[in-house]
Amino acid sequence: MKYDLPFLARQFRTRGEPREVASIPVGHINDTFIVTTDASRYVLQRINQIVFKNPVQVMANIVRITEHIRSTVATSRQLEVIATQDDGGYYRDAEDNMWRMYNFIEDAVTYDSLGSAALAREAARMFGWFQRMLLDLPGPPLHETIPGFHNTPRRLERFQEVLKADVANRAKNAKNEIEFVFQNAAICHVLFDLVQRGEVPIRIAHNDAKINNVMLDTNSGQGVCIIDLDTVMPGLSVYDFGDLVRTATCSAAEDERNLSKVSVDISLFDALAQGFVEETGQFLTPAERHHLVFGGKLITFEQLIRFLTDYLAGDVYYKVHREGHNLDRTRTQLKLVQSIIEQEEHMNGLVESAFREVSA
Repeated sequence: MKYDLPFLARQFRTRGEPREVASIPVGHINDTFIVTTDASRYVLQRINQIVFKNPVQVMANIVRITEHIRSTVATSRQLEVIATQDDGGYYRDAEDNMWRMYNFIEDAVTYDSLGSAALAREAARMFGWFQRMLLDLPGPPLHETIPGFHNTPRRLERFQEVLKADVANRAKNAKNEIEFVFQNAAICHVLFDLVQRGEVPIRIAHNDAKINNVMLDTNSGQGVCIIDLDTVMPGLSVYDFGDLVRTATCSAAEDERNLSKVSVDISLFDALAQGFVEETGQFLTPAERHHLVFGGKLITFEQLIRFLTDYLAGDVYYKVHREGHNLDRTRTQLKLVQSIIEQEEHMNGLVESAFREVSA
């Protein structure tokens, strides 16, 4: 769809008149553009209202989060929601599209994979830092922008419903993967039950703690800020660490067909644990500490279920680029879960060492 991008850019309070608006192919959810003025650069985005059905709540969360962090951290290199001309946090166009604008973080980069332990540690430290920054966020709880996002018991129920219907007649192609889900189904309830019993607290979590949502300084490699805040909402600290384990400890692609390439790199995991615990070690509860490695297993298993469910449903959610693409993704996650299970004891030992180092 064509948008009048110069007009849209002018609806926000930029420094200088917008001179150029260029599309950039990043992310899978929102449409993103770079706005250049005489004085600065900005990020203009159209919020995907299919994924985020209440964008007003999304923006209310983000404004609160960014203002709180910027009030605590004395630097201009944190995300700032640029106000509209009428002092709003977003602009709604004539077609009911929702637009927002951020400052552009200069001299910072993101990575899709982390080839060094130093970068892995810093990325994990930044997500721990992000949680620590929001421990004292004033006001009521944040809105739940995607209800049930990490509700693994419900993900399992949905998988069973889709499997029973088997509308695409694909269950016969995924017998081993289906069996694996049922064999390990009990892990879906572990954290859910701990929360219900009050042993694991609800915190503010990013809920999409992938390494490419951390901006690192181009020259020093030091963390600058956390981005992609649409899913920041009530959640578990363990979920964010689990996301890091899933996305940062394995160099293979998420749809890698050569499963011999899929395993947890222990050196990268050790770096993640050290970085995350450096920032969270003083506030995580014993139950949270004990379940950090489990979080990696759970989040990877959850993603396995999601890919397999979509495959059985006929590829209705995730974009696919080849026959059986979601099944390939399922098998990659399954292999990664197996790798975590095989090394779980060692990984737990590394987490314990990280906590001892913080306490020393």
